[in-house]
Amino acid sequence: MKINDDFNQSYLLDSDQYQWIASPQTGIERVMLDRIGHEKARATSIVRYAPQSFFPEHSHPNGEEIFVLEGVFTEDKIDYPAGYYLRNPHGSSHSPSSQDGALIFVKLRQMDQEDQAFVRIDTNLRNCWHTMNIAGQSNPVKVCSLFKNDHENVALYLFENNHFIETESDCYTEILIIEGALCCDQVIYPEKSWMRLAKGSNKSLFCVNDRVEIYMKTLKYQINL
Repeated sequence: MKINDDFNQSYLLDSDQYQWIASPQTGIERVMLDRIGHEKARATSIVRYAPQSFFPEHSHPNGEEIFVLEGVFTEDKIDYPAGYYLRNPHGSSHSPSSQDGALIFVKLRQMDQEDQAFVRIDTNLRNCWHTMNIAGQSNPVKVCSLFKNDHENVALYLFENNHFIETESDCYTEILIIEGALCCDQVIYPEKSWMRLAKGSNKSLFCVNDRVEIYMKTLKYQINL
């Protein structure tokens, strides 16, 4: 199975048009944002857990990255409410579930095997955020750094009364809109819309609301499995 698999092409997906697909596990559905492979795939998805749903224990070759969007996600009997960022490295395993239901953003098999960092960040904590000035922005931007190495940078950005976001043309750029909406090429993308921009795409994204929060990952190269 291949979905939005050409990394030389940009993909911008409107969350109002998402199609939910049942997983092999009862009570768990997903929106496939990009995918190379079948059940054991290099994949980016939004996954919805119904109350009292779970996956049996399983491992993750080339790692797993999770951001909890809604509800409470549970991993190995530890609860992670909305706003938590989790990063499980190559070779790790877990038993995920949700007692009351959850919505999570998930990236599978996209880490370098040498990256062995376990990350757990509660982005609801004020001390996780700092302000910074970005070229072309009239107001400071609030940033919550999630992970960074030589080729990958993952962070949350909160734009308040800012008008646009310039993407880095020398990187692959991936964005999930957590709050608010963005406009690109005269199309408005609402909350939970997703986009992956190819190198050299030079997109300008305009904030539709006074408050816009996004997850953004920039990559110098893609991990090939």
